[in-house]
Amino acid sequence: MQNFNIFEDNNKEKQEPLASRMRPKTIDEIVGQEHILGKDKLLYRAIKADRIESIILYGPPGSGKTTIARVIANTTNSNFRQLNATNAGIKDAEKIIEEAKFNYGAYQKKTILFIDEIHRFNKTQQDYLLPFVENGTVTLIGATTENPFFEVNGALLSRCRIFELKSLKQEDLIKLIDRTLEDKERGLGNEKIKIDKDAKEFLSDMASGDARAVLNALELATLTTYKDSQGIINITLSIAEECIQKKAIRYDDNGDNHYDAISAFIESMKHTEPDATLYYLARMLVAGEDIKYIARRICICASEDIGLANSQALVVATSAMLAIERIGMPEAALILAHAALYVCCSPKSDTVYGIRYAMQDAEKTSNISIPPFLQDASYKSAYKLGRGIGLDNIHDFKNHYSGKNCMPPELKDKHYFKLCGTGNEKRIGEFLNFLKSNLK
Repeated sequence: MQNFNIFEDNNKEKQEPLASRMRPKTIDEIVGQEHILGKDKLLYRAIKADRIESIILYGPPGSGKTTIARVIANTTNSNFRQLNATNAGIKDAEKIIEEAKFNYGAYQKKTILFIDEIHRFNKTQQDYLLPFVENGTVTLIGATTENPFFEVNGALLSRCRIFELKSLKQEDLIKLIDRTLEDKERGLGNEKIKIDKDAKEFLSDMASGDARAVLNALELATLTTYKDSQGIINITLSIAEECIQKKAIRYDDNGDNHYDAISAFIESMKHTEPDATLYYLARMLVAGEDIKYIARRICICASEDIGLANSQALVVATSAMLAIERIGMPEAALILAHAALYVCCSPKSDTVYGIRYAMQDAEKTSNISIPPFLQDASYKSAYKLGRGIGLDNIHDFKNHYSGKNCMPPELKDKHYFKLCGTGNEKRIGEFLNFLKSNLK
């Protein structure tokens, strides 16, 4: 259990890692996350007004979840307590709950409980917190890298507002690097440091949106680089590569080459050109392109340009994406080649692209009611409201097909599903025609 103290010992702070020292202490120091921390946004206003309700902060590592919690700790008038779900249990939570009850009863002072990695709490542990969050004994702030809709108890989740954090943008990380180099109290402002533009851009790009990763690399570069005759630490691209343990992509000086290469790779797969597919894949691998990025693009192509014509393409692409993370280079090149060639040599279709048009209509028609016979009828009195009436058991029909139109009446003439007739889609089309022609 930890209680944040804004009056930390300065000497101790200076001994902390750079990423820890540079952690923002006020909300206005936080870089990025404007979609939730812009000055007109709910979370910003709530922190400023010290009116935080129970929330779940969900996002990738280094995006600022713990930082936001620390900012709240530094600004709130409530007691602030922290647990890490990786090593805490119900007994630890019980101590905080009892303390919270006492403080509120004796001093009318509220308690905020921050639980890092809350998805690691099991169902029993989460259930224990539920009544105390519900009755306001504690205000919960949970942080998780996992989708809370899958990892957090539904009852607990319903009592929290979810804020999703995004990976920081490259410009956010560059801003953070510049601030760190200028800050004389917590950062590196007292050192004479010169960082090349390409080194700065490389660090901010290869950190994959993780503020902690970029500051750790910057600190390592500073500590391991000798000063020149003028006492200046020169951080070059080669030094940056060593410190973040990734090689700079060796395209030529034209920055468009990165996008040109991936475009050529994707188009070669679409046009069923296996030799070109392998060549552009090789070109990216030799240049040092992120293998996870390549794998993601193969997955997208497998659905966007193949889809139902060969659904196995997405299975192969997804398996490759998982495999390369566990195996790494150089063997990952073979796995990527396997997936790329499978996608390349599969029949093509854009049938699944219908979802784009459906989403466009959905944005315009969100006020249209779902037909009553399709509405949830699992609770008592649902039938009195006319819900679920007329919805038959599909398995009572011949061939398990009713032919019932499930679209809202206002959209009954809309068609998003248009088979291209290639590959497996031919069989799907024949099956659907069979069902319709044999409908009684």
